[in-house]
Amino acid sequence: MPKKRRFQKRAKALTGADNTTPAYDRYWDKVSAYGNAIAGVNVNHRTAEGVSAVYACVSAISETVASLPFCIYRNTQQGQIATQTHPLYALLNRAPNQWQTAIEFREMLQRHVLLRGNGYARLEWDQNGRIIGLVPMHPDRVTIFCNAINDRLIYEYTDHRGRFWRLNQDDVLHLRYHPDGDYFEYRGRSPIRVAREAVGLAIAEQAHGVAMFGNGAKLSGVIQTQSTTTPEQARNIAQSFADGNASVHNHGRTPVLPGGAEFKAVSMTLEDADFIESRKFSVIEICRLFRVPPVIIQSMEQANYSNSVELSRQFTSLTLARHLCCWEQAVDRLILNNPYYSKHDLDGLLRGDAANRASYYQRGIEDRWLLRSEVRQMENLPVVPGIDDVNTTGITSNTTGINPNTNDTTTNTNGITQGAANEEAAQVSA
Repeated sequence: MPKKRRFQKRAKALTGADNTTPAYDRYWDKVSAYGNAIAGVNVNHRTAEGVSAVYACVSAISETVASLPFCIYRNTQQGQIATQTHPLYALLNRAPNQWQTAIEFREMLQRHVLLRGNGYARLEWDQNGRIIGLVPMHPDRVTIFCNAINDRLIYEYTDHRGRFWRLNQDDVLHLRYHPDGDYFEYRGRSPIRVAREAVGLAIAEQAHGVAMFGNGAKLSGVIQTQSTTTPEQARNIAQSFADGNASVHNHGRTPVLPGGAEFKAVSMTLEDADFIESRKFSVIEICRLFRVPPVIIQSMEQANYSNSVELSRQFTSLTLARHLCCWEQAVDRLILNNPYYSKHDLDGLLRGDAANRASYYQRGIEDRWLLRSEVRQMENLPVVPGIDDVNTTGITSNTTGINPNTNDTTTNTNGITQGAANEEAAQVSA
């Protein structure tokens, strides 16, 4: 290709002319990637997502965070009151912009945080200063500067149409993951960047398995021929052997070699290399990076019914807690003012099975820190008028033998009043 035509093509890519890709130049993707690991593979957010354990961990966190109700509360003298009239509630739970639903927007930003370390969204306001939109910004197209005078941040962004935006820090929702001043104190760091070698090992193991099964799951070796074989004949023998035995489609075929040729395997077996065990350990390593219990991504080797339930609770309290708190504090700092604040509703994740919920509700009603109407609301049941006006002090407990409404008769475990039992005993003694 002539030099002039080459430069014209590159100029079109840089200016966006005749370019259907996003506005930023993909030519520099590999240059700006995280780099090669010691295992010899290129590690970035795209290659890392090709590892099933990475994809599963990112999906488990982002999908769960995005599906939780994001509630807005208002502090009053009577306590906190959930409100759905605040304009931010509709943006976080229904539609944040003209082309996304709330779950798509929140899942996208959370995936950006986990894979790239940063999630950005541009805030849109009306003339009265009310929030009316949240528009995601791709992390690869965002540049952050710090004002040397007042230490306030400035965000420069180029959208998919090639439009340039320069935004104040008050107009950008920025979610950071594990920021570190050694890298760039205004940005976050993804686990993939920090633990590049662990992810690179998983990628290399996966590529090794793919290549091995792509070559028919056969061990590599040499074909020994007679000393009179010419180089041209040797190449033909090797090509004929590869065509008839490579790939999974040829698995199990019996190779036929020319007279005097002999195949000798020189590689160690999969059992010697502990390939399967190494693949399992890579799954555990990836789970450590994202703090996800292995049972959440269907690694069930050490799982049973009892610890699976507990690990699911740990996923909520240990893994999701940091990400949920990051969302809540970022929203409260930028958008909400006192007396409003935001909080995720975790009841759906922590509610447990029907028997545990029933015991929990019963204890709350008996100890009078929970109302029947509140129980029906938590179970998404219709309102029953006057249900809280029912006298609960007359409830008889068949296990304790106590009836608070009467002084002389109580009920034992067999349902016989203690007064009637005393009368029967007196008649028998007489």
